[in-house]
Amino acid sequence: MDRHLAGSFQIPAGSMTVFTLTSMLTTIAFYDRIFIPVIRRFTGLDRGINFLHRMGIGFIISIVATLVAGFLEVRRKKVASAHGLINNPKTTIPICVFWLVPQYSLHGIAEAFMSIGHLEFLYDQAPESMKSTAMALFWTAISLGNYASTLLVSLVHRYSAGPGGSNWLPDNNLNKGKLEYFYWLITLLQIMNLFYYVICVKFYTFKPIETQRKEDGESTGNEVELAGHV
Repeated sequence: MDRHLAGSFQIPAGSMTVFTLTSMLTTIAFYDRIFIPVIRRFTGLDRGINFLHRMGIGFIISIVATLVAGFLEVRRKKVASAHGLINNPKTTIPICVFWLVPQYSLHGIAEAFMSIGHLEFLYDQAPESMKSTAMALFWTAISLGNYASTLLVSLVHRYSAGPGGSNWLPDNNLNKGKLEYFYWLITLLQIMNLFYYVICVKFYTFKPIETQRKEDGESTGNEVELAGHV
């Protein structure tokens, strides 16, 4: 894709993730300063929405981001075909790289909802003696996900192989591949994961916590409330 900004200056391909980070930081600021105060008036929760809802919103936005990436790949290949560049993988296709900004930004927004909601959930719901372990499990899950994505790519290479060694993710010429199919496969897996998440949320019970109310300097006993309502 055309990565030129001005003159001979080009955006390094690896720097496109700056849009993910920027959108994530912007979303965090918007969530804390605007979203929570507004939504709190309707829900009555200090957090605005609980962390389970926050993660669910993140899942949905992530699905949309991957779906957008698939349609954008279709658009990129159409431009390549219109200019006769299908067989020229090293030639720059005349389509601006900023077409990628929406999918990178959506992934950043999803991360702000999903990962932070996940951390809040683990910190709030884990037993007091296991909070550090819960944080470690969060990062362990991410590392296992990276291994799983590598395995998925390997399986796609193997089972999508066609005549002449072609597959969805060719090594030499992506213009002849089916990258959009790979994106839509991930979208399908995300939808299945979302349904599984909804089932887990439906049957989840918030951890009860004990609070002590004191009146006139004397303890009147213990009350039990749900952590999710704080």
